[in-house]
Amino acid sequence: MAPSSAMLSELKLGQFRAVRRLLLQRYEHGPLVSCLAGLYGCQWRQYQRNRARPGGCCCNKVEGASFALLIVSFCLTLVFLYFWGEAQNDYNDFDWFNFGNLGFWFPWSVVLLVIAAAFFTYVTVLTLLAVCLLSEGQKLYLHWSHKMGTLVTLTFSIVATAVLSDLWSKEWTTLLLSFQITAPYLHVGGVLLMLLVTWPVALHFFRMNNRVRRGLILGVYLVVLLALYMVPLGLYSPCIKTEGSLGSAPALIGHRGAPMLAPENTLMSFEKAVEAGSEGLETDVTISYDGVPFLMHDRTLRRTTNIQDVFPNQTHTPAAWFTWGQLERLNAGAWFLSHDPFGTVGSMSSGEKARARNQSVCSLQAFLELAAHRDKLVIFDLYRPPKGHPYRDSWIQRTLEVIRNESSIHSNQVLWLPPDLRVLVQELDPDLQQTSGSQLPLVDLQRNHIVKLNLHYSTMSSERISFYAAANISTNLYVISQPWLYSLAWCAGAHSVTTNAPQLLSALHRPLFLMTPDQYNRMWILTDLVSLMLVLAIFALHWWRERGLAFSSGNGTTLDNGTYSKFRTEMSDVWSVSSINCPTEETPSSTLTSLTTTSNLATVTVR
Repeated sequence: MAPSSAMLSELKLGQFRAVRRLLLQRYEHGPLVSCLAGLYGCQWRQYQRNRARPGGCCCNKVEGASFALLIVSFCLTLVFLYFWGEAQNDYNDFDWFNFGNLGFWFPWSVVLLVIAAAFFTYVTVLTLLAVCLLSEGQKLYLHWSHKMGTLVTLTFSIVATAVLSDLWSKEWTTLLLSFQITAPYLHVGGVLLMLLVTWPVALHFFRMNNRVRRGLILGVYLVVLLALYMVPLGLYSPCIKTEGSLGSAPALIGHRGAPMLAPENTLMSFEKAVEAGSEGLETDVTISYDGVPFLMHDRTLRRTTNIQDVFPNQTHTPAAWFTWGQLERLNAGAWFLSHDPFGTVGSMSSGEKARARNQSVCSLQAFLELAAHRDKLVIFDLYRPPKGHPYRDSWIQRTLEVIRNESSIHSNQVLWLPPDLRVLVQELDPDLQQTSGSQLPLVDLQRNHIVKLNLHYSTMSSERISFYAAANISTNLYVISQPWLYSLAWCAGAHSVTTNAPQLLSALHRPLFLMTPDQYNRMWILTDLVSLMLVLAIFALHWWRERGLAFSSGNGTTLDNGTYSKFRTEMSDVWSVSSINCPTEETPSSTLTSLTTTSNLATVTVR
């Protein structure tokens, strides 16, 4: 006989009640909680676990302050790690800056990054452990060793940020530029992080009896969540472009050649830059004591030559005080192999290493001949000799003489950057491409016949680049070596970039993080909507569970197998009272009878 509709309804109702009973049931994940408590508070024994009572606080004042310190440490360490990670473009400058102050070479930038990553990993693990413990309804107890570790991490983040802000403040501009690239993805990461903490926030919100604490928890959570939802409204990125609006890739100008592949400012370095696809070559020119322009970036020869071996008493003597004959005696390549400033020496062949080891100081004339032979543009900084130097007042004329009379390069291949005596230079050689290193008013630029701006990448602005381009003035940005920064310059419309890594950037055929406005809007709106639905679902689930548990408790319904924590708490209270009244190891028979009766009642009720 087929079951009646009433029986089917009763069966479905029974199934619904069973599912509801499972959802209302609170499970104690004993091994998991033991592991979490052990890692977080070094409480490895199971009886040391201390579950927060329903309606109570998750921790005392001391542990609450420790947890707040942990969160602050996590946030500041994250900021510093992101800040220093995005500063990778200028690691080489940072290391050589320290070399100039300390007198020896060491990759401080990488060491600082590794330390920051280790500290961040440490506080991240502690933060995740705390969130998991809160999700299990456990009280927090951070071991004193972790408290000290958190304090050390916080101190490191504050001190490192303060020192770098003082010595390397321009890197904050790099950080702001990075947001134009990474902000859409940081928004997604921030929303996911908020989803991670939604469960313990909702759990403790509905379990707390103190209205002030409930309001504070919910208020802070909603403010942060709403701020994350609204972040994209204030986001601007030149890499959010409509189809077909992207210009051509910026031309590459090798910064002192290809310094990742060969010793900087040597013929080998410039040849490597040409092989890597550079359309121009950048260098620095100093005038020797006997009037020979040569390539040298630093004021002294200490960093890039073996002057300590050849002229040990003249280590700190300015490079301009040496004659060309003395400069020819120096080795300008061995330092590259010993210091390995970019960590690329290991990828060089034995022949390349032997060639690098034999590089010498390069003259301007040899540099110009290489550029002329390869049909490349050149741009250089020209250093005026110090007072008392024979060419103190004629350094411009001497350099022009080499360009016009001692090399085969065409004047229109030279981007003339030195601002001194520009009018005289134009009269002597009007074919030079006048280039300015400053953002002067457009009227001044046109009066000086400027055709190109050579600007630091921190001044990057698509509006400014477009403004100058409308006046037929192109823009070169220096020094850009990271793909994300090159992608940003590409999207902003830069015409060329000076780079340490032409071999890397020439392989980039499309900007990173490029997306259309429609793709960006879909990602933003979809992330916010999905996360909002999940947040509401989590809060609704906790509201329903707490309401259902309170109802079940009021009707005397408890769950067996020790799964309902409130029932376990009541049992613990009874046991504690019994122990106080009967301090002996033997449990009174009346207490055992009471517990057995209660346990049987719970079993019957669930079944």
